[in-house]
Formats: sequence, structure tokens, C-alpha cells
Amino acid sequence: MAQTPDLDVRSLAPAQRHSTIFDTWFALAPGEAFVLVNDHDPKPLSYQFAAEHPGEYTWDYEENGPEVWRVRIGKTDNTA
Repeated sequence: MAQTPDLDVRSLAPAQRHSTIFDTWFALAPGEAFVLVNDHDPKPLSYQFAAEHPGEYTWDYEENGPEVWRVRIGKTDNTA
């Protein structure tokens, strides 16, 4: 089984983070995932996914702070 790649956005400017994360997600094939590495809880991002892509993504915390958050974000087979 292939290792899930990390997307570490901690060095990116805050204004670049969401677009980079969504670009990475859009490039996934159904069933694939990446691990988002961030310096804060990306909960607002989960709300954006829920609003814009309901049922099309998975969201699983692997590490929940206090200094590093790791979230496995995947693409389901429900994407158009």
C-alpha cells in the first residue's frame, strides 16, 4: 500500500493555504488522500469542504495539536 503524501502548508502565506490545499485535493483520484500538516486546527477548512463538496471528501484527524495538526483528507467516489 502506498504511503499517503504529506502536504505541509506551515511555510505558506495564510492567503495561499486554502487554494493550495484545494488544488491538491482536486488532483486526487477517487479513493486517494493526502495528509495536511498545519500549525493550527484547520476546522474552518473542514467547514469550507462541507459547504462546497458535501459527501465528496473524507476528513480524519491523525494529530490534534497543540503545535502540529495532521489531517488525512481524501476524495470519495462520490465526486462528479
